[in-house]
Amino acid sequence: MNACSGSRHCLTCTTGSVSTSGAGRDRKIVSKKTTYLRCILDNAYQQANNRPETTKQLPDTQPKHLAQITMDNKRGKGLSFAKRIYAPRIIGSGFGGIGLMAALYPLDRSAWVWVLLLINAFAWPHLAYQLSSRATYPYRAERRNILIDSLCGGFWAASIQFNPLPTVIIVSMMMMHNVAAGGPKLLLRGALAQLAGALIASLLFGIAFTPHTTSLQVYACVPVLILYPFAVGMVSYGLAITLAEHKRTLSTLSRTDSLTGLLNHGYWKDLLQLSFLKCQENHSTATLVLIDIDHFKNINDTYGHIVGDSVLRQLSKELKNNLRAEDLAGRYGGDEFCVILPNRSLAQTTEIMERLRHVFANFQYCDEPDLNVSLSIGLATCRPEFLHANMWLNEADKALYIAKNTGRNKISVGAADTLPESVLSGSSG
Repeated sequence: MNACSGSRHCLTCTTGSVSTSGAGRDRKIVSKKTTYLRCILDNAYQQANNRPETTKQLPDTQPKHLAQITMDNKRGKGLSFAKRIYAPRIIGSGFGGIGLMAALYPLDRSAWVWVLLLINAFAWPHLAYQLSSRATYPYRAERRNILIDSLCGGFWAASIQFNPLPTVIIVSMMMMHNVAAGGPKLLLRGALAQLAGALIASLLFGIAFTPHTTSLQVYACVPVLILYPFAVGMVSYGLAITLAEHKRTLSTLSRTDSLTGLLNHGYWKDLLQLSFLKCQENHSTATLVLIDIDHFKNINDTYGHIVGDSVLRQLSKELKNNLRAEDLAGRYGGDEFCVILPNRSLAQTTEIMERLRHVFANFQYCDEPDLNVSLSIGLATCRPEFLHANMWLNEADKALYIAKNTGRNKISVGAADTLPESVLSGSSG
């Protein structure tokens, strides 16, 4: 092993240190990975069949076993859910409690009823959040808390003798809360909980109805009518923003090759079709590039797949450094890369690719000084006689085939294109 000289052309310095091991060590690593994957499959099978959590312990190379990771994911999801409910519950219980006090005052209830109302209005939101955040499964705990909210709502509606305005506010708040949190299923369960709460209050205080709402009770209910829908709306808006961000992230991941960070095969092919149509409609110029790493299979066989992956990542890095934002670079498959350069002539594209070929051929691999990597490149411009995008792609593929079969480490073009003499002389070296 040679010591790294710190050169900017060193693959290890730019993409991370790469080292190879003996065959025995490689077999040991593969064995550990195989054991780990087997454990994952066994755990997944147990969960699918609702078996008790008797998960196998994964190898020591992994910090957590699968069951623990699953629990952590559920816990994180439940905590975020509890946090979203926290603020609306504080506003709804607090200001809703003020309206209940105004409706309860004329009825001359016992002192314990007032104490219970104060606890429900001002202490319960904080207690509910603590119960959810400290639970093993916060999501389940929070759904239970929501049903308790509904139970209390039905209890207080019956306690104030179904005074019209406060009762309507309680019922509408509970419906809004339950639908936002769990949809129709939770709405139905919440309605049953409200009915149970009303039944409990009726058994304690009797069944009665107060048809009139005083001015004081109306004014006491105004804050909750304004603030609670606002709180629910803000939570819904925040959730919509989060979902939109997640959607964008997933969309990006679905279009990206995981190893190189470039466009994946499927998405790049879609962009190829769009670029072709744009060129044909606008009569604009674009050049298609296919890049192949010479003897890449030998690199994997001789130096290992870790080194091979580093070579792929390094090529993707150099592509990003040498291309514009509007250029479309992707991984076509295996060791082949593809680039669409809109509004680039053949000469301009050739100059860029020649620079890339030269830089990549002169990389120094610190841990593998004997490793040399070269590129074969095929170019093709979008021409009016092409009937579809595949003809354009096929022309670039033919150019790549010529480059690979006439010595490799060079740039070639399709039969309908011509390279400048200066480039031809430079590529032959």
